[in-house]
Amino acid sequence: VPALDTFKAILEPTAEGREISTTQAYVRFITQLLRDQALGPRVVPILVDEARTFGMEGLFRQIGIYNPKGQLYTPVDRDQVMYYREDKAGQILQEGINEAGGMASWIAAATSYSTNNRIMVPFFVYYSMFGFQRIGDLAWAAGDMQARGFLLGGTSGRTTLNGEGLQHEDGHSHILAGTIPNCISYDPTFAHEVAVILHHGLKRMVEKQENVYYYITLLNENYAMPGLTPGTEEQIIQGMYLCKPGAEGDKRVQLLGSGTILRESLAAQVLLAAEWGIQADVWSCPSFNELAREGQDCERWNLLHPLEAPRTSFVARQLGGHAGPVVASTDYMKSYAEQIRPFIPAGRPYKVLGTDGFGRSDFRSKLREHFEINRHYIVVAALKALSEQGSVPAAKVAEAIAKYGINADKINPLYA
Repeated sequence: VPALDTFKAILEPTAEGREISTTQAYVRFITQLLRDQALGPRVVPILVDEARTFGMEGLFRQIGIYNPKGQLYTPVDRDQVMYYREDKAGQILQEGINEAGGMASWIAAATSYSTNNRIMVPFFVYYSMFGFQRIGDLAWAAGDMQARGFLLGGTSGRTTLNGEGLQHEDGHSHILAGTIPNCISYDPTFAHEVAVILHHGLKRMVEKQENVYYYITLLNENYAMPGLTPGTEEQIIQGMYLCKPGAEGDKRVQLLGSGTILRESLAAQVLLAAEWGIQADVWSCPSFNELAREGQDCERWNLLHPLEAPRTSFVARQLGGHAGPVVASTDYMKSYAEQIRPFIPAGRPYKVLGTDGFGRSDFRSKLREHFEINRHYIVVAALKALSEQGSVPAAKVAEAIAKYGINADKINPLYA
């Protein structure tokens, strides 16, 4: 596996005024990986639809779409630089609008190390709602067959693909991924997180020959990327690192987030300091699933070793030196972040915001208001937690609800 610095362009901050999505980061990673002389020929990009939606049309020209009979027609986009090119030596598997077929191809490549004694590295990218939701039994079978590869859920989260309503808005794929023991799942926010996670997955599956597979959710929102802070790589893999510490202050909260909603936590950090005199440390949590598994493993060890010094969960170790209540907000159902509640340090209030309920068509900002996961709800949750500790009066919570125009009596989005 190439060294991590091979993907330096993805690890660095975006240039001033430049914005990209995590989907673009993934495409840059796989494009670079395909250039590797040893591993490149073993990479199997799989698409069922929407290659251009994911920005992968450049691969048509670079490696071509596999067709054992070659190109038998003139594609309608033949006049474009990156036209739909099929080739007998093509590397992309383009399965048409057929997620089950795409997953079957992925399983074939993901188990090739065993069935054909040849390691292949499949990357199957699709709309995240059309993965575990649609072909969950195949995903379970892949785990049972000890598959190795990457599943990538594009346009992920309940509020990111506005305009598609129930059909595309996924707020539970990570819940489903967590039911498969050897599926390692992440919901990254930034390009450098995507690169670190993909690289680590390659190390585990190719170099160490571990029988795991990865599920990574990707976004189609463009924003500036902060770049990797050296030394945080291992914490990214473990599922939680300090993304942006707050200033000094006697009143303090800890804000946790993943995927697109981490950016709402970062916005809430600004509001809390500027409007309420409260400092917040913001934590990026690329995997609540991995955090929960590690915490549960610690609890199991402690149960079975009552005479030895108890182990402390990674969540508790991370938060132990940072005071104040904890608020988590994600683009997934509340049960996703609820998993780590047992590992929050004792006596610390823990508030969880999530997207329980059916998706709908609207602007992203409106959807995040509807599901009560945006910066204003994060501020209100932080103030409420502080009031429960006696650090601020309850009147401040009511003041924030009024200030941000929150309708306290609107229907619970779970039932809306």
